[in-house]
Amino acid sequence: MSAVRASGFGLGSALPKIVRGSGSYLYDTSGKRYIDGSGGPAVFCIGHAHPEVNAAITRQLAEIACAYRYLYTSSALEDLTARLRALCPAYSQVLFTGSGSEANEAALKIALQHFSARGLPRKRHFIARRRSWHGNTLGALSVSGFAERRRSFEGSLLDVAFVSPANTYRLPEGIAAENLSAHLAAELERVILARGPENIAAFIFEPIVGAAGGVVPAPPGYAAAVQAVCRRHDVLLIADEVMCGAGRSGTWRALEHDGIVADLMTVAKGLAGGYIPLAATFCTPTVAAPILSEHGAFQTGHTFSGHTAACAAGVAVQEIIARDGLVERVRTTGAAFQEAMRAALSKFAAVGDVRGRGYFIGIEFVADRASRRPFARERNLSFDIGARAFADGLICYPCAGNVDGTNGDTLIIAPPYNASDSELEEILAKLTSAVAAALSAA
Repeated sequence: MSAVRASGFGLGSALPKIVRGSGSYLYDTSGKRYIDGSGGPAVFCIGHAHPEVNAAITRQLAEIACAYRYLYTSSALEDLTARLRALCPAYSQVLFTGSGSEANEAALKIALQHFSARGLPRKRHFIARRRSWHGNTLGALSVSGFAERRRSFEGSLLDVAFVSPANTYRLPEGIAAENLSAHLAAELERVILARGPENIAAFIFEPIVGAAGGVVPAPPGYAAAVQAVCRRHDVLLIADEVMCGAGRSGTWRALEHDGIVADLMTVAKGLAGGYIPLAATFCTPTVAAPILSEHGAFQTGHTFSGHTAACAAGVAVQEIIARDGLVERVRTTGAAFQEAMRAALSKFAAVGDVRGRGYFIGIEFVADRASRRPFARERNLSFDIGARAFADGLICYPCAGNVDGTNGDTLIIAPPYNASDSELEEILAKLTSAVAAALSAA
C-alpha cells in the first residue's frame, strides 16, 4: 500500500487529531466538523458517543472490565449470545473475537476442525474469490483476492484456489447477466473437482463485497447456486458478513436477501458499532456437532475472546438497533438514499455504476461509460475524491484496483443507521461537490 493510501485517503502524513464525536459527526482540534458518511470503514452503525452505549460500558467497567472467557462466563457474554442466537436462530454456536480478521480466521479453523473430527483430515484447502477481502491475519489474507494487500506477504500464504468475482457490472466475456449465477456455480464446481472434493474444506465469500470491489452484491440466485455445489461435494460454505452484516444491508444477516444460511458466518463491524472491538463467528449445529462430540470444544480462541466490556457494548448497540427499528430504517430509507445518489451523480459521465443494499452503497468511476474502461491507476481518482470530500468535512471510503487488482476506482458510502434525513442530504451534497471538483481537475 502506498504511503499516500496508508496515511488517510491522500491526506499525507499530517492527519488531523480528533478530539470528540457526537452522533454522525466528529470534531478535530481546530474545531472542524466532519460528517461520517462511511462509518469509518462501515463500522460506526449508530454514530459516535451514544450516551446509552457509553453508560453501559461505564457500568461494566465499574464491575469487571474483562473476565477471562475460559475461566468465567458473564451476564454481558450470556446476554449478547442469547440476542445473537435469537437474531440468527439457524446457528447454535457463537464464538467471539476482537476483529473481523480473527472471526474469519476462526471460521477457517473451525472448518478444518470439523473435518478432522469427522475423520477426513485430507480436507485442508480453501476456495475463495478474486476481488475479495477477508482480513489481515495470514489465514484470512490467504483467502483474500486483493493483490495490493497480499503483495508483501506472498510466499508465506496458504495455497488457496480462486474463482471469479460475482459482479453483474463487469460480466465475464460472453456471459449474460441472467446466466451469471449458473456460470459462476459451474466454475466453482470445476475447481472443486479439479482439486478433488476430498481435499476441499470450505468456500468463503462475501455476500456483498466491500473494500475489494466497492460494494458488489451477489447476483440473484448466486448464493443458493454455490451452496448447492458445496453441499454436493461436502464443502462448507463460509459467509463473510464482517462488513455487510449486522443490519448494514437492511437485514440483520446480509444473506437473508438471498434466502440461504451458510454453514459458518462471520460478523464484526456493526456488532458493537466500533465502541469496543468485537466480532463473532457463527456455526450451525451440523458443523458444531462432530467437533463437540470428538474434541469437546472449538480449538480456536484468544485471550480477549468474549471480552466482557466489549460484550456489554455489543448488547447496548444491539438493544438500540432493535428498539429504534434501525434495521427497518436502513432497509426502507436505504433504497431511497441510493436512488437520490444515483440521480445526483448521473450528470457525471465518469460515474459508471451506483449499487448496493441498505446503507451499504458503492460508486464505480470509469473513464468511458460505454466500454466501462477504468481510469489509469496513476490518476488515483477515488482517493482524489476522498481527499476533497475530507477537506470539505465528509468522511467516505475510497478504494482502488477493483477491476484487475491494479486499475479501477470505487467509493463506499455507509452512514450510521440512525443518521437523520438532513444528515443524509448533507452527505450527498458534499459527495457530489467532491466528485465534481475531482473530475474537473486537470
